[in-house]
Amino acid sequence: MTAAAHVPVVVIGAGPTGVTAATLLAQYGVDCLVLDRWAKVYPQPRAVHLDDEIFRIVARLGIADEFAAISRPTLGLRLLDKSMHTLAEFRRDTALSRNGFPQANMFDQPEFEAVLRTNLARRSHAELRGDVEVTDIADEAGGRVRVTYTDRTDGSEHVVVADYVLGCDGANSITRSRIGSRMQDLGFEQRWLVVDVATAADLAHWEGVDQVCDPDRAGTYMRIGEMRYRWEFQLLDGETADDFDTLDALGPLIHPWVDHVSTAELELLRVTEYTFRAQLADHWRRGPIFLLGDAAHLTPPFVGQGMGAGLRDAMNLAWKLAGVLAEALPGDVLETYEQERKPHARHMIRLALAVGRAMTAGGEFGNLIRRMVVPRLHRLPGLSANLVESETPALHRSVLVQKSRAPRQLAGTLCPNPLVASGTRLDSEIGNGFAVVTRTEPSAAERALADQRGAVVHFAAPGSALANWLRRGRADAAIVRPDRTVMRAGRDLTILFDALPSSCGGTIWKATPSQ
Repeated sequence: MTAAAHVPVVVIGAGPTGVTAATLLAQYGVDCLVLDRWAKVYPQPRAVHLDDEIFRIVARLGIADEFAAISRPTLGLRLLDKSMHTLAEFRRDTALSRNGFPQANMFDQPEFEAVLRTNLARRSHAELRGDVEVTDIADEAGGRVRVTYTDRTDGSEHVVVADYVLGCDGANSITRSRIGSRMQDLGFEQRWLVVDVATAADLAHWEGVDQVCDPDRAGTYMRIGEMRYRWEFQLLDGETADDFDTLDALGPLIHPWVDHVSTAELELLRVTEYTFRAQLADHWRRGPIFLLGDAAHLTPPFVGQGMGAGLRDAMNLAWKLAGVLAEALPGDVLETYEQERKPHARHMIRLALAVGRAMTAGGEFGNLIRRMVVPRLHRLPGLSANLVESETPALHRSVLVQKSRAPRQLAGTLCPNPLVASGTRLDSEIGNGFAVVTRTEPSAAERALADQRGAVVHFAAPGSALANWLRRGRADAAIVRPDRTVMRAGRDLTILFDALPSSCGGTIWKATPSQ
């Protein structure tokens, strides 16, 4: 066994969540070690969709153009009955949204992970070690954590001592078991067949996602690339993926989409079985150890938010952790991670369950209810915001989300990311730290206070997108956190500037994305 090294943060798991967390930390100058059991990117695609809020996080990593090159904006979601008649359509805009990116984007996960890892390799503050197995996570003196892992190439055992550990190690998380957290079952478990097909033929189908609402055989269709398509079908009792391992066997299932294309024009890339579950860990933290991604929550894929939830976790936690390590934020802000993210994750799981049950429940009676109810789903709060507008709910109140009693308040929501006078988007303009977006000119003293506390001030000119956003929110200014969530908004600038975290100054927020 080698002598124990020290690193501020160990990230266990190099999937999208772990690599995103490590990249964000590295941007703030935090040294981190990422440990992963796979030597290379896991070759099988799982996630295929992310929305504009998640694309905004991808841009924060510095790879917006690279992701755009491997992704495909999609038109949204249609709910169909078993006869392929449209019950409801939730159309997404392929133009740039309020977050600066298309509202729905399809991609191949291994391609995306390769881009993420290449980007991480550019960061001098991050190191990725693959083909290793984490065998133990234990408390260490001084509040630190001892992580033991085995190099699977030669069997050697290594120990690293960390100030913090981020468990991004998936559904079978060793991190979750070590902190005594248990998954709470939210009442959904189904076996589904997942099929990936490549073809240069034109399927002449719409550029969106189809959800077939059939209690006998629910299904999903989506185009995920220039020549790549995915189908998912609910498996019946007694069926396995082996029953559908040829195009001839799959023919009756995929016929509605490929009826005019010959089998010779289709290449079957993969047929496998997944069990879709809805679960939420009962606690996401023990001391300096945190759970992120599938280690903390599992959601059925019906609204395409599974991978995105993990990236939201990483975005929420990384800047707080960096601030605490740099002593620019007090340690108790880390309590806000679970306070903010767990209710949000629960909401998105319930949204997925609502769509999943709309697809699969109730036999013929269920079909009758679907014909009556599904066309009206767009009128339901929560469903409309996410399915139509791709907007997820506001974060719950915390010391970093300071809500008032005013209606239509902005605290907890994402600040928009429009083009500003400089010709760039707001995110580029305000950097990686705190900002105050205001439609009222601040005084010299207020600007000096913001500078002292490490915050950027952005004046939103009258009639601009940001000024209109503040006006609609009945605010003159808003404090925007490093993750672009509104911390507080109001009309009294003196009170607002005073509400900037008093210890948020220092060079931590001045770090550049190239680090």
